[in-house]
Amino acid sequence: MEYSYKFRIYPNRMQENQILRTFGCCRYVFNYYLSMRKETYEKEKKTLNYYSCANDLTHLKRSLEWLREVDATALQSALRDLDTAFQNFFRRVKRNEKPGYPKFRSKRNNHQSYKSKCVGTNIKILDKSVQLPKLGKIKCRVSKAVQGRILSATVSRNPSGKYFVAICCTDVEINHFPKSDSAIGIDMGIRSFAVMSDGKVCPNNKYEAQSRKKLARLQRQLSRKTKGSKRREKARVRVARLHEHVSAQRMDTMQKLSTELVRKYGTICIENLAIKNMVKNHKQARSISDASWGKFRRQLEYKAEWYGRQLSVVDRFFPSSQLCSKCGTKWPGTKDTSVSSWICPQCGASHDRDKNAAVNILTEGLSLLA
Repeated sequence: MEYSYKFRIYPNRMQENQILRTFGCCRYVFNYYLSMRKETYEKEKKTLNYYSCANDLTHLKRSLEWLREVDATALQSALRDLDTAFQNFFRRVKRNEKPGYPKFRSKRNNHQSYKSKCVGTNIKILDKSVQLPKLGKIKCRVSKAVQGRILSATVSRNPSGKYFVAICCTDVEINHFPKSDSAIGIDMGIRSFAVMSDGKVCPNNKYEAQSRKKLARLQRQLSRKTKGSKRREKARVRVARLHEHVSAQRMDTMQKLSTELVRKYGTICIENLAIKNMVKNHKQARSISDASWGKFRRQLEYKAEWYGRQLSVVDRFFPSSQLCSKCGTKWPGTKDTSVSSWICPQCGASHDRDKNAAVNILTEGLSLLA
């Protein structure tokens, strides 16, 4: 199994300059061959592939000496990224989806990264440092023991100016949790982040809403600074750090909850929500984005695969909120989202809207697995 370890690194000034040069060279190679592929198709109606661009890259490095100052595998990874972007574009065209033609990379993008391939022993994890190609040993906060064989290392810089390295390893053995026959259904919401079929309620902390006033104040300060000035850069970093803080709060909560669910239950049933359609409702779009249901589902998916659990995804059109979990009667009155509790007109059972939906999701999810 492949597994990625992400650590923060602390490069010195020379190493930071080398990282920035690598960012620039990878960006130049990506944009250069994107322009070449575009012009070739417009003039000759031919599509260049990765191998033709890789062969031409050898000649380009001979003419531009500064391209030879950075890691060669990083430039090849930039070509791989470009080829993947074109493959995704062609796939969307065949499926009659929104194409999304590859775009040129900008140096104004605050998030930059490059990927180095492991060749021999050029990438090593030491006690308090990481050895990377063209950079040597970089001070690193190694918070977890790295297992398996190293495939690659991705160096990145976030908008607040912090540097990280992601080590991709293969042949990693992950120990499964003890076997569990229990099952749980989860109903995602805005008033409560998640309501379980056993009655447990996970509150929605609304981290973005808590920091909204401070974010607005920092953004006003940023808008008043002169473009290109040092004070504007400091104000931009303050805004980026606040966004980073909100994201870290949200990620920490979801990671703990998803790990707890996977450890405790052998089968987890969730609903396939159409989030892209739901955020079109401008009254709830901000709250839905702050909840991050899609990210939470992805965490459940890969953790269930790691630890040998079952994840059952119920169809988005299943009327989980409208069905009585006791007798199965459908009552369309719960289409009104303001209804938090209701009484079944058939059997007279009293229901909490979210808990009843979670029970129905559990029943439907188990039937899909059966």
